[in-house]
Amino acid sequence: MSPTAALLDFAVAPHVLPPQARADAERLLADTLAVGAAGATAPGAEGVRKAAAGWGASDEARVIGFSRRVPAASAAFVNAFQIHCLEWDAVHEPAVVHALSVVTAGLLAASDRRGGSVPDEALPALSIGVDIASGLGLAADSALSFFRPATAGCIGAALAVARLEGIARDRLPDVLGLAYSFCAGTMQAHVEGSIALPLQIANAARAAITAVDLVKAGLTGPHDALEGPFGYFALFDRGYLGRYTDTLGRVWRISEISTKPYPSGRASHGVLSTLAELRKDGDIAHVEAHVPPLIARLVGRPPQPGMTPAYARLCLSLLTELMIEDGRIDPRRFADLPAIPPHRFRILVDGNPDLNALSPQRVIVTYADGSRVDRVVPHTLGSPDAPFSPEQAAAKRDLARELAPPDADPRIFDRPLDYFTDPQ
Repeated sequence: MSPTAALLDFAVAPHVLPPQARADAERLLADTLAVGAAGATAPGAEGVRKAAAGWGASDEARVIGFSRRVPAASAAFVNAFQIHCLEWDAVHEPAVVHALSVVTAGLLAASDRRGGSVPDEALPALSIGVDIASGLGLAADSALSFFRPATAGCIGAALAVARLEGIARDRLPDVLGLAYSFCAGTMQAHVEGSIALPLQIANAARAAITAVDLVKAGLTGPHDALEGPFGYFALFDRGYLGRYTDTLGRVWRISEISTKPYPSGRASHGVLSTLAELRKDGDIAHVEAHVPPLIARLVGRPPQPGMTPAYARLCLSLLTELMIEDGRIDPRRFADLPAIPPHRFRILVDGNPDLNALSPQRVIVTYADGSRVDRVVPHTLGSPDAPFSPEQAAAKRDLARELAPPDADPRIFDRPLDYFTDPQ
């Protein structure tokens, strides 16, 4: 059996999630919905909703944080944008894929337009979509050039939606092929710190819904979309799909997902979580970070006058200053940035040969009195090996609730699985 065939079999198999995988799926769903509600008030979100409102007159699916309803594909677009736009969404770190963002947005829209779903349908579909999106990243051994959360996310979301919609196994190659044909998004948006980054996530979620709808309407797609001569692993990434599919059903990748303590690029969190602790011990005069190449590539950018929020949340030099001053990262600070000179921070690339590695990192903090702390960060806060404390989880949920629209459905924060499966 080919790796692609094994992946498609996995997508439709009658899975019963192991207890830990199911618990992780519920926890991560709660985190993702809260982040999506918080993103509803982020810069650019209103413009995205206005654009989506013009894409049809049906009221199939909800927009997170609001009572309004829009066509399913439009809802998937808006919700995926809101989930990713604050850079606060969960990520599979070894895969470098924000798998929950696209998959959750696609499934919420698909569930809503069919009148809802039950947890035993929704949670396996979510877990499978996240598994596939993460698995495509794990199978890659090349550095990012296309924006993997959007490309891998689109494929994982399309197959998750197809499962929820009851698409037959013999039509899954068409779903996969059309989703692959719609994949888009490059790292240029990341390099420039552009708001196009969450728009690429939004486009992936809309494409996932569209791919399934087209197959339901009888259209077909290419059938060797992952392993073919012009397939995913020839154009978007280099790698071997079997590296992932050999583990299918034995390892649930949703249990490997990291949640983010701060609304900033994940690559900034090793340094920021260290500073959140060490700032309490004195006045920090200088910070030096020794990091893998990917960290420097993603958040090592210099501060700029008039930085946009999209750029600022990916600028570790600025984020370092905000953490030292405030003890947290509040995205509202990005809207009116003070002139903060980056004189206290220096980033150095270590010798890590893994182009997709986010850890380990080393942070050296020098205090005003000349004392120094040299800290190795083997696992970033929020990862499975360094999970949130109850207090840290509550702090994230409370800030998300504070940022969300005041009339957002309280179930988002209090009963997220009920919100996800019951459109009322």
